[in-house]
Amino acid sequence: MEYRNVTEQTREPDGLHEECGVFGIYDFDGGDVASSVYYGLLALQHRGQESCGIAVGDTDGPRKVVTHKGMGLVNEVFTPEILENMHGDIAVGHTRYSTAGSSTRENAQPLVLNYIKGTLAVAHNGNLINAPTLRRELEYSGAIFQTTIDSEVIAYHIARERVKAASAEEAVARAMDKIEGAYSLVVMSPRKLIGARDPFGFRPLCIGKRDHTYILASETSALHTIGAEFVRDVEPGEIVSISPKHGIVSDRSRCLPKEKAARCVFEYIYFARPDSHIDGVSVYGSRIRAGKYLAMDSPVEADLVVGVPESGNAAALGYSLQSGIPYGTAFVKNSYIGRTFIKPKQSSRESSVQVKLSVLREAVAGKRVIMIDDSIVRGTTSDRIVRMLREAGATQVHMRVSSPPFLYPCYFGTDVPAREQLIAYNRSVEEIRKIIGADSLAYLELGRLKDMVEGLPCCDGCFTGKYPLSPPTEDIRGDYER
Repeated sequence: MEYRNVTEQTREPDGLHEECGVFGIYDFDGGDVASSVYYGLLALQHRGQESCGIAVGDTDGPRKVVTHKGMGLVNEVFTPEILENMHGDIAVGHTRYSTAGSSTRENAQPLVLNYIKGTLAVAHNGNLINAPTLRRELEYSGAIFQTTIDSEVIAYHIARERVKAASAEEAVARAMDKIEGAYSLVVMSPRKLIGARDPFGFRPLCIGKRDHTYILASETSALHTIGAEFVRDVEPGEIVSISPKHGIVSDRSRCLPKEKAARCVFEYIYFARPDSHIDGVSVYGSRIRAGKYLAMDSPVEADLVVGVPESGNAAALGYSLQSGIPYGTAFVKNSYIGRTFIKPKQSSRESSVQVKLSVLREAVAGKRVIMIDDSIVRGTTSDRIVRMLREAGATQVHMRVSSPPFLYPCYFGTDVPAREQLIAYNRSVEEIRKIIGADSLAYLELGRLKDMVEGLPCCDGCFTGKYPLSPPTEDIRGDYER
């Protein structure tokens, strides 16, 4: 999908992105938690680099919620002075990449609502497929929206249901009965921290613990960053409520049979950090297996196996381990540039790829190189990287991709473009090889995906066109200007 109203911090032309990372924390001993949220969000920065925010509440104080949000990276938006003034023992945080709604400060999360029952803060990861319909219904009933994101639809429904419900978690449950699509939610009410995951489990969410402090986070890597231990994953369809009075209370009434779950397989291929575990499966281990399967199914004689940083590295190591071809480093990545950055003007000679990556000539000169990347979307980045390797002296460049070809768009929180923009649409592998200029090209076989994630039920709709939910019949990107 392509989006309007994008800031000058535009996206890589061929990269894929996931919507965001969520984080919640509740210190039962009453300690300030803002700094812990900050470090948790730093660990989730890879999931969203357009905007971020933190909302902090004090369960023993006047129940005032202090919120700070802004455009940019976590360490740009939050200074020590800002964090020192955010007092409270319960908080939610968010890092955002927009797959629905414009990239503006108004769309930054968490969303904070003041209503008759108090204050509600919501952080959301995913995409709703029925957001336009629900939004229109709310607008006709008098709701005034401040953003163009589907997350505000969720927040409104929770707030409205809370007026009738006996508890905040019941309000979340009632809202879940109305919303459809992908969502992992962290909700802060005046005295509870609530986590919820859609019945298919598209997006990850886990629970952690540090002394008397409980945490909800998109990935286990965020728990490790703040010294918390992993407790368990929130199950697809589950609602968990965390409070000092009751501890962790679970509602699994909306859980589907385990075989109907549809976690996003691309979490394991690309989105998640390699040191994370999602639903019991190691991300690093999945990528190693993908590389090994590529070596088994698509071998080629070569002198060196390299990965395109960062997500291609583990798959390249797996290919090397299986094939016996030495693994090496061919690319140096500029660590001070994230997945989004101010791109050079079109009139400039600098390539956005060359700004982010450079090639170690000494590593590849005179060698036959196997280059492993996680995906090919439009093909423009692959074309440039292959050319960079050749210019550095590689005699052959064989590309292996640790996912099947993208053939269909995604509607559940990943910005896979429309079919017409995908290089694999209506093209053979040989045609794609010629376009990117590689000596050979092979993708991970579709049948290998299940083994890659140890049999975990996953959504592979972007490869097969078979979705666990019927695709929306109207645009769900979130630019609601009329």
